[in-house]
Amino acid sequence: MMRVVTAVALATALAAGAEELKVKVLPGEGWWGGATVYGTKAPYGLKTSAVDFDIRKMNYENQAVPLLVSTKGRSVWSDKAFACTLADGVLTFTGDAPIVLATEGKDLRTAFLAAAKKHFPASGKVPDLALVAKPQWNTWIELTYNQNQGDILAYAKAIKANGFPEGGVIMIDDTWQYGYGIWQFDPRRFSDPKAMCDELHSLGYKVMLWVCPFVSMDSPGYREMVFGTRDAGRHCEKGGLVMCKEKTVYGQGFAKPTAWWNGVSAILDLTHPLGAAWFARELKRLQDDFGVDGFKLDAGDIDEFQPPYVTYRAASPSELCEAYAKIGLEFPLNEYRACFKMGGQPLVQRLCDKGHNWAAVQQLVPDMINCGLMGHSFVCPDMIGGGSWMAFMPDAPMPFDPELFVRSAQAHALAPMMQFSAAPWRMLKGEHLEAVRAAAWTRMKFADYILSVAKDSAKSGEPMLRAMEYEFPGEGAERLTDQFMLGSKLLVAPQVVKGAKTRTVFIPSGTWTADDGSVVTGPKTVEVETPLSRLPYFTKK
Repeated sequence: MMRVVTAVALATALAAGAEELKVKVLPGEGWWGGATVYGTKAPYGLKTSAVDFDIRKMNYENQAVPLLVSTKGRSVWSDKAFACTLADGVLTFTGDAPIVLATEGKDLRTAFLAAAKKHFPASGKVPDLALVAKPQWNTWIELTYNQNQGDILAYAKAIKANGFPEGGVIMIDDTWQYGYGIWQFDPRRFSDPKAMCDELHSLGYKVMLWVCPFVSMDSPGYREMVFGTRDAGRHCEKGGLVMCKEKTVYGQGFAKPTAWWNGVSAILDLTHPLGAAWFARELKRLQDDFGVDGFKLDAGDIDEFQPPYVTYRAASPSELCEAYAKIGLEFPLNEYRACFKMGGQPLVQRLCDKGHNWAAVQQLVPDMINCGLMGHSFVCPDMIGGGSWMAFMPDAPMPFDPELFVRSAQAHALAPMMQFSAAPWRMLKGEHLEAVRAAAWTRMKFADYILSVAKDSAKSGEPMLRAMEYEFPGEGAERLTDQFMLGSKLLVAPQVVKGAKTRTVFIPSGTWTADDGSVVTGPKTVEVETPLSRLPYFTKK
């Protein structure tokens, strides 16, 4: 008989032996890590003097890793989630497993590589490089809760018709399916999904489907995992959902209801072999039956796994989040927004949905830098212009800003990945549309280089997108998080300030050729013009 332990009992036992570590921040020392969305505060101790997060309780809608690395060659690691505060020049860590300070490096890069080698070594594998080679296209903003075959095909065909690079990846978002945990195309919206996938393939696209770890509580999957009953009256072994602590009606165990943005559902326990097998079986069936290539694996946030509950392996919320991420290893074409640990693996990590505002655009580069320094090489910014569909509607609460859309696209163009959702040809015209189109083609100009960086990162474990301090330690770039290196030879400095016509760029040591053909020898700081059409970048000779 299977033994289960409640999360409450586990938490009580761990609290008695809680671990704590205090680390005094050295003069001139800055730290990155912990939670992706704290990128704008990093480096902690240099850019900001106070930090407070607890990744035992939540992942802040994005990636969380029990790791911090510093510009002075130090790192902090734990095998389990911890809380971290920075106050009065002291970092305090609290967790349920040993928290270790290591001094194995001399700078940010060597500290990161030493931690990675020990705790999350590079797998040597890349995700499907279709995600990197060309811009991605996600159907969410255009179709929201009306995903349907006709409009998806029209969207795909409009890409080439409007002068954007054709081919790559089409992500079909939420409501293609019949229900949550009922991973069948909704026949009311998809008359022939196999023909749709075949046509998208003929246009040069790979097809991804949105999925989540939620299961409607009146669905066949729910009955199978809770009662051991499949359709047509067949019986099977039961298990695979996060369960209520107490037995309920008829003495049966019932799945724990979980509130999320689309309602209340059961949630998969992917530490349970039956839960993992059920989910993988459902996804692979979609590949076999319809030619689907991969999956956008949404949700699975730490805060969605709220105790009290019963799981197969007495898993903490962060461990359940980690188990969800491991499913992606079976599907090279994948995307996650929520993740715990899993550094060094071929998993694509997208920044969380951001609003249509300038603060959100200014967060893109710092968050991608932070994500990379947490072990996630293959990072994708949020959807261009933001992930809030309401911002792109005629009655949007805030007016649409075409300049913001352009600058967002430019920030994406030479990042590890570039993802559209709102159709530029619907939202823009004139110079704004042309600037966004040019950003997409700038990516194509560097496609071979970006692909080579992805392959190298898979082997080395280094971030594709890097802080200036990571690549050029000791040159005075510790606080710079509004420009970045892609690999070791391409410096990118997008304009992210509304109305600004110039920006300063730090040029590190070496000789660099700018996008306008000028040659600069560093280290020095230069002022560059940033008309709407320009994305400043510099290639190292």
